[in-house]
Amino acid sequence: MAIASMPSPAVASHFNADLPRDGMTFKHALSAFHALSQPTRLEIFRLLMAREPEGAPAGLIAEMVEGPHNTVSQHLSVLARAGLIRGDRQGRSIIYRADVGVMGTLMSFMLTDCCHGHPEACAPVIAALAGHCDCDVVVSKKSSNPKKKKT
Repeated sequence: MAIASMPSPAVASHFNADLPRDGMTFKHALSAFHALSQPTRLEIFRLLMAREPEGAPAGLIAEMVEGPHNTVSQHLSVLARAGLIRGDRQGRSIIYRADVGVMGTLMSFMLTDCCHGHPEACAPVIAALAGHCDCDVVVSKKSSNPKKKKT
């Protein structure tokens, strides 16, 4: 009798986070903040953000955060269920990546109605966010959609 090749339930949860792509709700924001409120999970998420777009396998993540593999796997599950990371199977490995789009949606959710019609009130927050990004992105003044600089 052949056994179907299926990922274990813990691994399967890494593939289908229940997060809307068109906007953030209070429920999803709270889930994301809860996931990030634990020090090791925050460290893992920051590590994966720094490794975008390549990502990292679970074993390497465990080494980098100096955590036991089974504990790191649980942390990855919490982050995945919150929609902050995703796992992509590559052969026998799963490569984890931060979901940058979800993080952008979460930041937008936090800044919604930030300035009540006074953009200068939010300017320091937006400048601080832009100042911490070491990437080649420009935000148009007409649109809040980031665009890659042409080199």
